[in-house]
Amino acid sequence: MTAPHWLPEIIPFGDYGGDWNRYLEVVYDCFRSDFKERSRQLTFRGRPVSTRYHPAYENKDYSFWHLIQEGQVEEDRTPDLRRCERIRWIRAIIENASDPSVKVWENERLKDRGADRRVILWLEEEFLVVLGNRRNYWLLVTAYTTDRANRVEKLRKEYEAYKQAGPATLR
Repeated sequence: MTAPHWLPEIIPFGDYGGDWNRYLEVVYDCFRSDFKERSRQLTFRGRPVSTRYHPAYENKDYSFWHLIQEGQVEEDRTPDLRRCERIRWIRAIIENASDPSVKVWENERLKDRGADRRVILWLEEEFLVVLGNRRNYWLLVTAYTTDRANRVEKLRKEYEAYKQAGPATLR
């Protein structure tokens, strides 16, 4: 991928000499700067983008842990260095959603309490951001690399089907 000019550099773990705790604090500081500082309120389609704090772990937001870890079972998720390295990409992708390198579409995921309406922002088929539609804001649900061929193909088909059906824009 040729990175768009607006995409921040990754934060390599190797730059911190293998010190996970130091690296984790740097990545968390980036998360806090991008999503928690009131002076830098992020918006998408005119509404604020929020994150979840509870249930916090080690005094860090639930959303933060979800963004940097992978796994199906929440209690058994493990850190993913590729997610950590790209923590600063999330805000940049949301801010640049109108750039041609970002595919944007809507979908629904079935949840315990019915359908959850979401917006997907996919940067050049490499990194994906998911926003949940709430009444007055967007909830940052997750973000991850899309490096598995079957996942890329599934997302590509979903995007094409969305384009074919004609969007019913979430507000």
